[in-house]
Amino acid sequence: MLRWLVFYLCCVVSPAIAGPAEDAAAADHRGDYTTAARLWRSLADQGSAQAQFNLATLYQDGKGVPLDNVQATHWYRRAANQGHQASQWQLGLMHAEGRIVSQDYVQAHMWLNLVAAGLPASDQSNRRTAIAERDRLATKMTPEQIAEAQRLAREWKPMPGAK
Repeated sequence: MLRWLVFYLCCVVSPAIAGPAEDAAAADHRGDYTTAARLWRSLADQGSAQAQFNLATLYQDGKGVPLDNVQATHWYRRAANQGHQASQWQLGLMHAEGRIVSQDYVQAHMWLNLVAAGLPASDQSNRRTAIAERDRLATKMTPEQIAEAQRLAREWKPMPGAK
């Protein structure tokens, strides 16, 4: 299912990088992850947040590249810093669970808050999920931690082509 979503997002939603992105999505869809990783890497290096996310998932799953959580986190962070919501979601959950990265409720809350705030009102289901996850996390935090996470989210600005 995730692979179909990636394919859809790359080919339908992101036509600005149509040629190489279509080739990468097609390789990914047919299970040629080595080719997909090479093509996503080229686009990711050029600053494509969607390609950075796709490359991160390949590193996280060890498909077409060695399993490498450091690289997965690197690429998720680059995409998230550009405002890529799926990457922000991943980082939020990773920090909340202490999976791959150190557990950090402030960072987790900030990323999840950005996801919730960035989703359109028409996307009620995903918005409710993000808010519920953020609020569940808040029950484990002190008021000071919540205030810090909210401050970080308010001050956060996307960085195109984030490094």
